[in-house]
Amino acid sequence: MAQRHLDPTDPAATAPPPHPGSASAGTGTNATARGDAGAGPRADADTDALVGYLRAQATEFLRALRRHRESGAGTAPATGTAPGAGTGPGARKGAGAGAGTGTHAGAATRTGTGTHPGANGTYGGPDRAAPPADDVDAARALRRAARRISATLHTFQPLLDAEWAEEMRPELAWLSGTLAMEHAYASRLERLLQALHRLSGSTAFPAPRPVGRSTVTTTVPSVPAAAHPASANRGNLTVGAAKAGALLDRQLTLARTRAHSTALQALGSSRFHAVADKVALLASEVPLSSTGRGAAAAPRPDAAPVDLRPLATAAQERLTDAVAALPLVTAGSPYNAEALVHGLSPDPAPHPQDAPWHQVRLLLRLHRYALEALAGAEAGEADDGVDVRLLAAGEALNRHRDAAEAAAAAAQAARTPRIAPATAYALGVLHADQRHEVEAARYAFQHSWRKEPIRLP
Repeated sequence: MAQRHLDPTDPAATAPPPHPGSASAGTGTNATARGDAGAGPRADADTDALVGYLRAQATEFLRALRRHRESGAGTAPATGTAPGAGTGPGARKGAGAGAGTGTHAGAATRTGTGTHPGANGTYGGPDRAAPPADDVDAARALRRAARRISATLHTFQPLLDAEWAEEMRPELAWLSGTLAMEHAYASRLERLLQALHRLSGSTAFPAPRPVGRSTVTTTVPSVPAAAHPASANRGNLTVGAAKAGALLDRQLTLARTRAHSTALQALGSSRFHAVADKVALLASEVPLSSTGRGAAAAPRPDAAPVDLRPLATAAQERLTDAVAALPLVTAGSPYNAEALVHGLSPDPAPHPQDAPWHQVRLLLRLHRYALEALAGAEAGEADDGVDVRLLAAGEALNRHRDAAEAAAAAAQAARTPRIAPATAYALGVLHADQRHEVEAARYAFQHSWRKEPIRLP
């Protein structure tokens, strides 16, 4: 189940906000121990630490915007042939990206004549080569910063201006979710094609087709036929696997193309411009509530500073309660088939049994980001204590989500009218394989969650 949770064009408005803090990227910047939300963070986890963390994430957001603009994202694709490519005039429109405090974002338009970039990765603009990975990294950094700002506003809302936080959170969730969809479809297609290749032992499947510059192009490895000989019981699967792969490629590539177009429209919309302006202001000033302002405005020597730990502990308790409601005993039994048996319903709606696990994944993320805020805004401070247990649990839940969404995509493809029986059979086997992956991810989560915390030095 996917989460439902670029940008000033003035070249002069590129200076980052005054706070020099940098955001921590990835999942390895959390420090926690089960039952002790305050383990690892520095002693002065007060409002100043919260302000520094939010400003650091806003700075990272603006840096990612500038990288996104400099890489030319949203103006023309890096791979594949754009409409109108070849001979004759063609025009491409996209959102220009940039970052500047208090500036608005505008849409940039690029018009060219001749050939747009093809599979060789050349760029249609004058004297400019396309860096295929820069804009992908910038988009991921943008999503990371948006997620962390939104999660911090949720966890520490009592210390922040309530009206401002309530306005910012859904907008950041919209931006992060919109930018994530294209990558999600590309990863899902790659996962399903690789699973088909593994299950059938066939030699070739259609590789995911490139869509836009921010798409990671993947190629399913070709294995000689002698390496995976098709046995008699694999006959039907091998026959239908190629057609099943082609069907999945068509459906998911279409969805990815639409997601790419949606992302480009979002990056040039006034809604995004408003979000970018608010984040730019956040980098210089964090709107605090009366409680937060009183704690940050040089309190009296005898006044106790506002501690962030109770709010972080509340986030941990919500996570603990949600995990306690999961069927961890059943998930701890290998090959229990619980995820598969309940996944055979003809109902196209998402499986209800997956929802609690997805909720735990989101709560675990909130808990990790709260710990990052406690540890301080500097990435080096957050790296001082990394809980391997939380890292493994988060990775298991990410695999659970990916497998559940891939199984749903296989089931949706199997409902396509008038497909051959062999194709439907291959898609059914693929669906069962991904539900087994869901079961394996649940087993890995309960195994890592019940371990004692282990911190990296």
